[in-house]
Amino acid sequence: LIGRLMFELPEEMGLIAIAVQQTQGKGRGGNVWLSPVGCALSTLHITIPLHSNLGQRIPFIQHLVSLAVVESVRSIPGYEDIDLRVKWPNDIYYSDLMKLGGVLVNSTLIETTFHILIGFGFNVNNSNPTICINDLITKFNKEEGTKLKSLTADCLIARTVTVLERLIDIFQEKGPNGVLPRYYKYWVHSGKQVRLHSEEGPIAWIVGIDDYGFLQVHEEGKGVESVHPDGNSFDMLRNLIVPK
Repeated sequence: LIGRLMFELPEEMGLIAIAVQQTQGKGRGGNVWLSPVGCALSTLHITIPLHSNLGQRIPFIQHLVSLAVVESVRSIPGYEDIDLRVKWPNDIYYSDLMKLGGVLVNSTLIETTFHILIGFGFNVNNSNPTICINDLITKFNKEEGTKLKSLTADCLIARTVTVLERLIDIFQEKGPNGVLPRYYKYWVHSGKQVRLHSEEGPIAWIVGIDDYGFLQVHEEGKGVESVHPDGNSFDMLRNLIVPK
């Protein structure tokens, strides 16, 4: 729907499609993404000038969207300690334990403008098959004696888009260093030791993200190298960075 409309509208006009349920969603690498009722599901269209800070570092968009989803909850007064986090390159996690959602970005360059389609979905109110944001809020209330209210999918979609707009503005003005401190505050990888390619592969330590949004790892005896998100995946269960 948006793919057909996005070239017909003025560049300054944004578009978003919101679904209540999704039966034919697509993930990275051709994975199928099924989303029951109770999830926040949307596709957002934005435009980014090629000759801008973000236009020269397009892979960063998925990181900005993941951060916006986390901050849509954790920037609400009282909800700062709800343990939502970002996993490189495009997942939303409860701590480093369970996936709650994900982000998929497609870009098309027309002359000097990137047309970006951002699909994001995260579990707000469905306890199956894993856990949802409102479960985390209920858990937090029991542990801390608070009375935080449950959140709704429409509220969090709106907050995500609002936060994303601000993050893009900051990035365009200040570049990666304008947003990376906020990103690292919520990411699950700091100082983690991983293996590359296989369970018998070389040991490496995660350093951070480079200026283009690629993961930096320090392999013993080889220094710091960057890992491209399009060709690799991060297997949290086995602590592996593996080729897709």
